[in-house]
Amino acid sequence: MGPIGIFDSGFGGLSIFREIHHLLPQYDYVFLGDNGRAPYGDRSFQEVFDFTNQAVRRLFDMGCPLVILACNTASAKALRNIQQNELPHMDDPTRRVLGVIRPTVERVSNLTYSGHIGLVATRATVSSQSYDMELAKQQAGQFPIILTSRACPKWVPLIESGQLNSPELYREVKADLSVLLEADPEIDTIILGCTHYPLITSLIQQVLQELDHPEIILMPQGTPVSYSLKDYLLRHPEMECRLTKNAQTRYYTTGDVEQFEQLATLFLGHTEHIRAEAVTW
Repeated sequence: MGPIGIFDSGFGGLSIFREIHHLLPQYDYVFLGDNGRAPYGDRSFQEVFDFTNQAVRRLFDMGCPLVILACNTASAKALRNIQQNELPHMDDPTRRVLGVIRPTVERVSNLTYSGHIGLVATRATVSSQSYDMELAKQQAGQFPIILTSRACPKWVPLIESGQLNSPELYREVKADLSVLLEADPEIDTIILGCTHYPLITSLIQQVLQELDHPEIILMPQGTPVSYSLKDYLLRHPEMECRLTKNAQTRYYTTGDVEQFEQLATLFLGHTEHIRAEAVTW
C-alpha cells in the first residue's frame, strides 16, 4: 500500500498533477521534482534515462507502487526502457510506470478535423520522435495524420524565471509559432508538448490571433493524462487496491526548497503556500 508517485524534471509536471489531483483527490501522492538537474530538454538520451530511472527507484523506495512521469522529455527518452528493461528485474515487478505522451495522442486524434497537427515541445521531445510514433499507432483505420513539430528551447527557462508576460517570451513564442505555421498552414490543433506551456496558454492564443489562426485548438496535457489515469485504475483493480487514500500530498525537490515552494504555488494555482522537503541522490 502506498501513494501515487509523480515525477518531473522541474516544475511543469505540477500542471499535470493539478489536474490529476482535481479528478482523483482521494488518493495520496508524492511529487518529486529533479530541479537540481533541470532542465532535461537538451540532455542526451542516456542522461535522461539515468536521471529518470534514479527518480523512479527513489519513488518506489518511498512506497509508491505506481509512478507517473509527468514530463514529456522523460516519457520520450526513458519510459519505454524503464517499462521493458528495468521493471521486470526489480524486487517488485508488479509496480508500474506510466507517461504522458500516449494519453495526449489518444485525445488529440479525436480533436483534429483536418488531420494536420502541430507540436511545440523541448528539443529532446521533438528529436525523440515519440509523438510521431504514437500518432502512427493511432492512425489505423483513420484518415492520415500529419504532424509538424517545432522545438522551443527558450520557452521553459523564461517561464521558470517568472517572465510569463515579458516581451522576450512574446518574441520567442511568436517566432516559433510563425515557423511552425509556415511549415504547415493547415494545422488545426497544436499539442502543448511540454508541461510548462499551459501557464502561457493566453499568450499563445494571443499570438495565434495575430498570425490569423485564432481557430487553432490548443491541447494541454493535464486533462487527458488525468482521465487516462482514472481509466487505468478502473481497468487495473489489482493496482488500485494498493493505493492509499488519505487525500495527502508530499512534495520533494532536489533543488532549492524555497524556490520550489514559490514556483509550485504558481504552477498549482494555489492560494495557500505549499511546503516541500529537500531530497538528495
